Amino acid sequence: MTELPGNRPSVLFVCTANICRSPMAEGIFKQLLKERTENWEKWKIESAGTWTNRGNSAARKAIDVLADRGIDISSHSSRPINHVPVNRFRLVLAMEAGHKEALQIEFPLVASRTFLLSEMIGEVKNIDDPIGKPLEEFVKTANEIERILVEGYFRIRELVQTS
Repeated sequence: MTELPGNRPSVLFVCTANICRSPMAEGIFKQLLKERTENWEKWKIESAGTWTNRGNSAARKAIDVLADRGIDISSHSSRPINHVPVNRFRLVLAMEAGHKEALQIEFPLVASRTFLLSEMIGEVKNIDDPIGKPLEEFVKTANEIERILVEGYFRIRELVQTS
């Protein structure tokens, strides 16, 4: 039996270092909720990394790309997944298949609530990590994350409400 978190809608985004993809997804989804959801502040939206240290800021290029969209992630601080109460999230969205698999093994209580981000729009693909690449790659990654979150918005809401 799966342990359910509290009544508060909650989504955890997970990538490797929690400095690019998952903080961008967290920021974009929070903005989307503000635009589309009446009680958006009741949602718990966070991010974490499978292989990271605690306290790293978001990558400068990730901060800049989201700032151009009016989203501020400059105060982001990375945290490892083992410092997060994963079982308290209704939905866990991973950026890569390896992340999803590791999360399902390490946190079996949330295995049925753990998906690839791309699965929210019926795809099964990894979101490429732009770290160490030119700014254009960060823009491309942010665009892909935003597209999936916009197109998958109702699927995410459905999963959060019914889990």
